[in-house]
Amino acid sequence: MTKYVFVTGGVLSGVGKGVTTASIAMLFQSMGYNTTIIKIDPYLNVDAGTMNPYAHGEVFVTEDGGETDLDIGHYERFLNKDLSKKNNITAGQIYYAVIMKERRGEYLGATVQIIPHVTNEIKQKIRDVGKEYNADMVFVEIGGTVGDIESLPFLEAARQMKLEEGFNNVAFIHVALVPTLKTTGEQKTKPVQHSVQELRRIGIQPDIIVARCEKPLNDEAKAKIALFSNVPPEAVISNHDVNNIYEVPIILMHQNIHKILAAKLSLNYVEPNISPWLSFLEKLSKATQSIRIAMIGKYTKLRDSYISIVEAIKHASAYEGVKPVFKWIESTDIENGYVDISKELEDVDGAIILPGFGKRGAEGKIKAVQLLRENNVPTLGLCFGFQLMVVEIARNVAGLANANSTELDPSTPYPVIDLLPSQREIDFLGGSMRLGAIKIKLFKNRKVYEAYGKEIISERHRHRYGVNIKYIDRIESTGFVISGVSLDNENVIEFMELRNNFLFIGTQAHPEFKSRPLTPSPIYHYFISKIASKIRK
Repeated sequence: MTKYVFVTGGVLSGVGKGVTTASIAMLFQSMGYNTTIIKIDPYLNVDAGTMNPYAHGEVFVTEDGGETDLDIGHYERFLNKDLSKKNNITAGQIYYAVIMKERRGEYLGATVQIIPHVTNEIKQKIRDVGKEYNADMVFVEIGGTVGDIESLPFLEAARQMKLEEGFNNVAFIHVALVPTLKTTGEQKTKPVQHSVQELRRIGIQPDIIVARCEKPLNDEAKAKIALFSNVPPEAVISNHDVNNIYEVPIILMHQNIHKILAAKLSLNYVEPNISPWLSFLEKLSKATQSIRIAMIGKYTKLRDSYISIVEAIKHASAYEGVKPVFKWIESTDIENGYVDISKELEDVDGAIILPGFGKRGAEGKIKAVQLLRENNVPTLGLCFGFQLMVVEIARNVAGLANANSTELDPSTPYPVIDLLPSQREIDFLGGSMRLGAIKIKLFKNRKVYEAYGKEIISERHRHRYGVNIKYIDRIESTGFVISGVSLDNENVIEFMELRNNFLFIGTQAHPEFKSRPLTPSPIYHYFISKIASKIRK
């Protein structure tokens, strides 16, 4: 039978449940088990697509075009496999499905209630994912914290699944914060105790407690947590702060979390084969040469808004033996004159023009792009960042004064960026962009082709606007030439690059979504490798 592992959180959100879940699933995958992971988000949005990055962090896009929680990105990176939009279940999806069934009369006149109708819908979606992947193990991370009113139906569904699937087929892992008092240095376990009490009050007894703490959990704290949580001391696992998140599986493995969970679920124990992971960690640890990367965007106050980009740079840097140092520059501050961008860029080795919709901060990015181009600083523009590269060159090189995107200025005399024809008749904002994996044809004798080493590639997308093909001849006359187009529609520009610059590349895609620790994104790897080679000369 399929085994189900539910991961809950306590004390506060953002404590690291996603990385913990991904790490444990990765260990079981390395033991030979077919694993998949579901993220449950209790909010009423159908998906993350319409949410502000400041409220939610990055919107991670799957191969099949799902706009999902950023934890899906962690899952893909740790498991080194593609997941589906179905791996992100929200309260909005559940209630929408239940209401539609009620409207169609599928409940045969019953009074529709949270129990059993909502909880049955939750359980069915979880089981469906397990069947779709033919999974041996389904890990289910329940977002938020125990005690949140919106999480209760999901926790109740998890409780019911233990009864229905059998006690050896369902396990519960609770991740909670153990703070350290700075005045005394004492690790305080009371928040975990109260969190577990709340979990037990609703009928769930955790099998394993993962304590998120600043330093390794001491024996006294571990004993207290075990006593008051009703778990053996060996099932209290320390998940303390590390230099990078890719060390977490090793920390958990050294405390035998996989052995404890395998025994709980009556699974055959096989020693994990983590040699590829250890090899990657070794590359990370050996990187000593620092490279400074300017990260220019409008959501820099919440770094989780760009988490896949940061991780893609880390993956690529490990294979080049360099250590990225990120210099975050808020494009709105450039725009408002709060920072001297020319001075800010003096000490950087390369720059990323970050994605992000809307007018705020756009002119700041354009100003930065101009300086980067004129000073021949290696630059990579992503999605909206690429579009603003086009705008900057149109204005300052092609002589198209006041050129712009119609998203930012509908009355611009030169709409070099415009709404895609396929987007013109769309009414709903949610789930309606050009989304997911799309095949791209690259042009030979271009830097982008050199990066990928093949003519046909696939990258993920999330956009409504694109380069206006009417102006492409004028723009290409500046030396900013097309490097790749959509395989299905050559009028959709996917990559452009500036011929005479060392490296000045823009892409409409989001290559960071497919970057993994064991298989870095080709374009990010190329970007970092060129910077590294330039520094070493």
